Amino acid sequence: MTVAYLFPGQGSQAVGMGKALFERSAEARELFGRADEVLGFPLSKLCFEGPEEELRLTRNTQPALLVVSTAACRELGRDPAVAAGHSLGEYSALVAAGSLRFEDAVLLVHKRGRYMQEAVPVGVGAMAAVLGVPGEEIERRLGDVRAGVVEIANWNSDDQIVISGEKAAVEQALAAIRAPRSVVLPVSAPFHSRLMKPAEERLAADLDAADFADPRFPIVTNVDARLIRTGEEARDALKRQVSRAVLWTKSMGVLKDLAVDAYVECGPGKVLAGLLKRIGRTWPKPPVLHNVEDGEGAERARAALFGLL
Repeated sequence: MTVAYLFPGQGSQAVGMGKALFERSAEARELFGRADEVLGFPLSKLCFEGPEEELRLTRNTQPALLVVSTAACRELGRDPAVAAGHSLGEYSALVAAGSLRFEDAVLLVHKRGRYMQEAVPVGVGAMAAVLGVPGEEIERRLGDVRAGVVEIANWNSDDQIVISGEKAAVEQALAAIRAPRSVVLPVSAPFHSRLMKPAEERLAADLDAADFADPRFPIVTNVDARLIRTGEEARDALKRQVSRAVLWTKSMGVLKDLAVDAYVECGPGKVLAGLLKRIGRTWPKPPVLHNVEDGEGAERARAALFGLL
């Protein structure tokens, strides 16, 4: 059986995440302890108790999700054939594959979150999810926007696209697109747009200083929607990722072409499972999905996929 692991990005966080893993697993407790030590503040307490406003700050959200996703993945006890992560989740995938050291990744994503927040003053940028309009049509409409920078940030599924840019331009774009449904996202910066270039340039120096090993299994990158097999490819993809779109629909197409039999979302929530259900509606066979955000989910997935109890 060919199994792929998927790792979520921002938007999947919730107060209380990881607590069940922490209480059940010595390895999860060790991971949280290492993260708390590296960061110099109690990330574990923030995950378990909040407050939500602090957890939602991108400099905190990113390491929090990485730690919880890593702990969830470790509960499975097996490597997948291939993996992919949505935006921040690509770091979690590289940790799972042994390409990035856990402590290095925790520090990198903490800095990544801080750089992204500092790239654009609060209130200047915005992001919005657009549902029910094909991405190609949205691209055409964005070409007519004159109020500032606005771009496609996430190709999440054929009928769910996220746009990002300057607030006035995003508002003008939504008026021009006239989607059946659109939602302004509660984020603090216009992620995955050219406005993130300053953050990308700052992060590049940190990525150059980090050690990247060749991953034990291939990773599908966000920025190119292609398989990578070396540490240098991973470093390059992460450098380019911050200001460019997440090609999630194409990335899932790569996994489909690899004849993946089952997909496991490692981390809090079911955002990626929901997207894959939408993407997989046109596939010959609907994707088989599992979610691991606690020990019970890991037990079910291990039994179903690997015959392990």
